[in-house]
Amino acid sequence: MKMYPVYKGLQKPLVYRGFKGKFIAYGISSLGLGLVLGGLTGALVNMYIGGFVTIVSIVGGLFYTHFKQSSGLHDKNRSRGIFIHGIYLRRGYGKTGI
Repeated sequence: MKMYPVYKGLQKPLVYRGFKGKFIAYGISSLGLGLVLGGLTGALVNMYIGGFVTIVSIVGGLFYTHFKQSSGLHDKNRSRGIFIHGIYLRRGYGKTGI
């Protein structure tokens, strides 16, 4: 039987400028959204206000992304206490009656 080597990757998340994994896409999205929002504001209201909105929205989006990344990759509920879940099974499990 022949054995072939299988490359399984580095088993580490992709990191770009301090952002890891899915937060890279969040950072890029905040950049794009900031540019679009600032461009629309600049076209409709005023160029200087549009520039200000662009800078504020990009910095705010990247700060929010960094904050969410520091709390972990997944949103987790850290509930403390004892929880009792009731079991509601029919007595005749498998039967279509009762």
